[in-house]
Amino acid sequence: MTTTTPTLPAGAQATGKTATTAGRVRKRLNSRTATVISVVIAVVWTIPTFGLLVSSVRPEDQIKSNGWWTFFTDPQFTLENYQEVLFGSSSSSGQLASYFINSLAITIPSVLFPLAFASLAAYALAWINFKGRDWMYIAIFALQIVPLQMAIVPLLKFFSTGVSLGGVTIMPAWDLVDEQKFAQVWFAHTCFALPFAVFLLHNFISQLPKDLMEAARVDGATHPKIFRTIVLPLITPAIAAFGIFQFLWVWNDLLVALIFAGGGNETAPLTVRLAEMAGTRGNEWQRLTAGAFVSMIVPLVVFLSLQRYFVRGLLAGSVKG
Repeated sequence: MTTTTPTLPAGAQATGKTATTAGRVRKRLNSRTATVISVVIAVVWTIPTFGLLVSSVRPEDQIKSNGWWTFFTDPQFTLENYQEVLFGSSSSSGQLASYFINSLAITIPSVLFPLAFASLAAYALAWINFKGRDWMYIAIFALQIVPLQMAIVPLLKFFSTGVSLGGVTIMPAWDLVDEQKFAQVWFAHTCFALPFAVFLLHNFISQLPKDLMEAARVDGATHPKIFRTIVLPLITPAIAAFGIFQFLWVWNDLLVALIFAGGGNETAPLTVRLAEMAGTRGNEWQRLTAGAFVSMIVPLVVFLSLQRYFVRGLLAGSVKG
């Protein structure tokens, strides 16, 4: 009597090996050593931010004569630095309240515009068949490689001189002043963000179940209705992930805002004023630390409120199943 050992198909064997490897990796990452290393990395990563916070609440004489770590032996603190940088009347105090509003006016539309355009484009590239669709997607993907700095000069010329072809003016110069220059910043940030936004959202939308789309079409749903009622609720993680990236990028941006909005009080964001406060010698260090921490508050709130979507959005389209 002979016995035969059942042989698993090659695909099943590969799947079993992958599951075993994934289990070993997961076990190592959940070990006590990995936990200790993670805690150490988190503490080291947080020390600069903690030092910035402590420096921002120390009196001027203390911060200029001692390091922030002496706070534990001589715990003196004050909120005068925040009062000065937000509402001070002197030219060197910061006066960040108005610049804070400018940053919000720049950042919020610069996040919403690329999200709206990219989600529509990603849906069209994923589920609408038209000639040249694949080549268009490749071209959009390739635009991510173009450095932002290379596009600034042509875009600035587009705003200042308009577009002419054969001596015929196709689009006149924008000639914007004061708060109108916000439109230039929104346009620039939207252009720079669209390639990555379309790529990220396309990867997510293209993995939606085909049967779901076909069922909606059979029921008579048009593309706008499918996009509004089915796609948008399902791509919330990807939208949140890109929204976090774009918000942090625009909020911390100095180059684009300084070039297209200028450095005036009417349009300059927080980053421009912080750079001016730093000066050439950094004499007002106590105000600079308080101003830097003020500029960090909004991005922290945005990230912490949307962090549950962050990893899910980053993994969009990476696993089929």
